[in-house]
Amino acid sequence: MGNRFQATDRFADGAQYIGGRLQPGTSGKKHSVVDPATGESVYTYELASTADVDAAVAAAKDAFPGWAGATPGERSDALHRFAGVLAEQAEDLARAESLQCGKPIRLSTEFDVPGTVDNTAFFAGAARHLQGQSAGEYSGDHTSYVRREPIGVVGSIAPWNYPLQMAAWKILPAIAAGNTIVLKPAELTPLTSLMFAEAATAAGIPDGVVNIVTGAGRDAGEHLVGHGDVAMTSFTGSTPVGKRVAEIATATVKRLHLELGGKAPFVVFDDADVEAAAHGAVAASLINSGQDCTAATRAYVQRPLYRAFVERVAELMETVRLGDPFDPATDMGPLISHAQRDRVAGFVDRARGYATVVTGGEVPGGDLEKGAYYRPTLITDAAQDSEVVQSEIFGPVLVVLPFDGDDEGIRLANDTPYGLAASAWSRDVYRANRATREIKAGCVWVNDHIPIISEMPHGGYKASGFGKDMSDYSFEEYTQVKHVMFDNTAVAAKDWHRTIFGDRP
Repeated sequence: MGNRFQATDRFADGAQYIGGRLQPGTSGKKHSVVDPATGESVYTYELASTADVDAAVAAAKDAFPGWAGATPGERSDALHRFAGVLAEQAEDLARAESLQCGKPIRLSTEFDVPGTVDNTAFFAGAARHLQGQSAGEYSGDHTSYVRREPIGVVGSIAPWNYPLQMAAWKILPAIAAGNTIVLKPAELTPLTSLMFAEAATAAGIPDGVVNIVTGAGRDAGEHLVGHGDVAMTSFTGSTPVGKRVAEIATATVKRLHLELGGKAPFVVFDDADVEAAAHGAVAASLINSGQDCTAATRAYVQRPLYRAFVERVAELMETVRLGDPFDPATDMGPLISHAQRDRVAGFVDRARGYATVVTGGEVPGGDLEKGAYYRPTLITDAAQDSEVVQSEIFGPVLVVLPFDGDDEGIRLANDTPYGLAASAWSRDVYRANRATREIKAGCVWVNDHIPIISEMPHGGYKASGFGKDMSDYSFEEYTQVKHVMFDNTAVAAKDWHRTIFGDRP
């Protein structure tokens, strides 16, 4: 099957990257990276122990004073070199990403890797614009200003659905702001995170600034979050796990950034271009096999367009080509694992008791049966309070429901615990603007769904977490502000003393 990445050769020295070098874990527990398209192991490594986490945090702590003390220009130059190294390694990064995730090579080549290179170039420039605020004489005879300073060692945990991009989203704003970082990728998908760290070193970023520990969440992950020398935790993953991360982080009163689950609504008003909306819904619900927290999962279609929309989406889904991720003709690859495929199938099978499965809802046979494949699935006739409407499925499943008036459509869009992303489809600017204002989500697209850009923030409302990735807004997560005040007269302290204690010698 295709031209696959040779992980065993590439990471023969181990799956931990600490202090500028690859090394084996010391937990005594073996773990395999499995190609989800074949079910075969492609790399076996030893997981990180808590001692490995301690070593990585120590390396980051040692590197922090020098990196924080570098000028913005010096950090910017290093990040520009970093972007260049990543661009040179684009083919290997794309192949490794498709191997460990099962995503089509077209997606890795045209979306994941270029997006990561662009994000690196953005933060290379943004590093030079990270600044405090010049204030002034807000209090008589005093001058104030605000310093923006790095926090220290950041401990981050990234998910398995976009390992390379999530590594970038965690690492880049942190180090651009002068922090150092220890990242724990998902055990299923460590390969491109390790390559990302190696590229940082090749670009001249000092040893210890970027560290990777590949270990189990209950061991390495929880130890990293609770570590006394970690000043901040950034986590992307499910809402239930995010709650556990918050509980641990609270015990050490560290800063917390959470990007959690999503259940994105896709609201189609009756004046929308139904053909464009149907194509948008298929692309947005099936990207990365639906394993995307911003994927369109709930389509609400105003009743005059409902039947035409359902029929067209079903037609388009049935043309989606499942196959070898390394075949450029493949539209959709497998899910991350057989366990995830079975979880998705469970949602659909239970829905058969209360809804209609219009198309899909099955594991394909033939050569694909040994992989973690699941057919694109369209469900109708589900109630708003049903499991498939309210719960995050994280697979290639789209549920379509009708609505009547605009008020109802917006109310239904907001009627889940989540608020990460949404889209509104209308040719009426006033209608679309109302939807962007009233839908409670961190991003609302209009007549589109799924594109992201480095210059704009990504993050959620409600149970989808708080804080922003990407853009200048992410610096709010990775810096702290300090008020500095100067007495310009050399007598102000005496005046304050007189104010507080009276006119006494």
